[in-house]
Amino acid sequence: MTTTRRLRSFHRWMRSNGVECSDALSLVDDASTKCISVFSLCDLREGDLVATIPKSACLTIRTCGAREAIEGAELGGSLGLAVAVMYERALGPASQWHDYFAVLPERECVPLVWSDEESESLLAGTELYEIIKQDKQFMSEDWRECIEPLIGSFNLDPDSFSLENYFSAKTLVSSRAFQIDKYYGYGMVPLADLFNHKTGAEHVHFTNVAEPESDDEGDGLDNDDKDDKSSDLSGDEQSSVIDQSTSSSAEGDNPAALEMIIIRDVNAGNEVFNTYGSMGNAALLHRYGFTEPDNPFDIVNIELTVVLKYCSSQFSRRYTRSRLALWRKLNFSGCSSQNSEYFEVSCDGEPQFELLTLLYIIYLNEKSFDKLGTMIESLVNGDELSCTVNLIQVGGNCSFKKDNIQNVNDLNKFLLTKSVCKALVMLADLRENLYGSVSLKDDERKLRECSSVKERKLYHSLVLRVSERRILGKLRDYASNVGPRIKKRKIL
Repeated sequence: MTTTRRLRSFHRWMRSNGVECSDALSLVDDASTKCISVFSLCDLREGDLVATIPKSACLTIRTCGAREAIEGAELGGSLGLAVAVMYERALGPASQWHDYFAVLPERECVPLVWSDEESESLLAGTELYEIIKQDKQFMSEDWRECIEPLIGSFNLDPDSFSLENYFSAKTLVSSRAFQIDKYYGYGMVPLADLFNHKTGAEHVHFTNVAEPESDDEGDGLDNDDKDDKSSDLSGDEQSSVIDQSTSSSAEGDNPAALEMIIIRDVNAGNEVFNTYGSMGNAALLHRYGFTEPDNPFDIVNIELTVVLKYCSSQFSRRYTRSRLALWRKLNFSGCSSQNSEYFEVSCDGEPQFELLTLLYIIYLNEKSFDKLGTMIESLVNGDELSCTVNLIQVGGNCSFKKDNIQNVNDLNKFLLTKSVCKALVMLADLRENLYGSVSLKDDERKLRECSSVKERKLYHSLVLRVSERRILGKLRDYASNVGPRIKKRKIL
């Protein structure tokens, strides 16, 4: 197997910076994808140590040459790290991380750096479409407010810190950075970030041997200090370090080192995977630029605005507002991100419990609704289970027996009245209309004919569209099969 020039330079860089990579691992440079993967040259077993990475070799705000300027501007988290990446890249061969940058792409192929036309044509209707527009707006504001004022203090080419280069650096930080520890914070970890992702089947875990001892450890910036305003769809940082600083350290452990340890056996010749967390395809594409077919963590969101649009088509706006207000008084709410409130539909088509309670209240008759209003004070002081039990009892479900209820999930079938199920089907239709006139079958056909290498953006956007639309189909089936029988709608 031929070793490319950039890999040879990276191996030399690792040796000179104290990064120990096991001879059992092989770094492979794929010419077709221009990406580097990690393979095993022999059988690896659980517990094997395959890499040790000094924290001093990691690129963080504290280790970069622009530390004083970044900390002086109180830039933390991914925003500050993106500035550190731009600064070190601008140094060229003078940077400690020059040969490390050589094994990274200029930018990751995430939707953030797609053109507006590509986002419009490939992502319209998906979870990501509005999020990407918000990200670009917020990140442009971050650049103007926090980065542009610093450019003159770096004494480097100003173009290296342009908005475009900030977007590029942000894609690397978003897709590759790890949370290291309290002192170093968020950083780029050479070698560790070359392992590809596989949901639920990772082979390595990245561990923090011990916290570094420092007199000024308490001076570290919190990640919330002037951090960026862009969205985080996933909620998880990529393979955050497992902090073992509270456990006793064996003699000879390096308190300033990170370790990669095999947690699942790997046979010789197979790729060695890490995991970026349990994420649906929208989160994977958003942060890392790829998707996984048949991803068990996929979800679809239905915006509260879509629910209210449907309700307003059935009832007056005043009626809808009063029902929504009572739902909120009972301490129910959907998920929230930025200024949006929404409800999740799981991979198997099951709607979020809070959506069912809202629809149930929407369809309560006036007598039951008025009675529920008189019980507000007693209901809000109880837990979610007792509140929902009383909600169902007020609704007059004669088949309901409180003694058989153990948790809120047991209540779903009693919330699925004929009206609620009909509403779920209509909501699935409204949500699917966002994809335009192209049918699911057409999307599936395009996906089969698409190359994941030559047409990467199209391929992964189609995987996302198809997975979301299939979940909406499962939502229709859920409403038809779990609740009272209603006529199934034809799925496009």
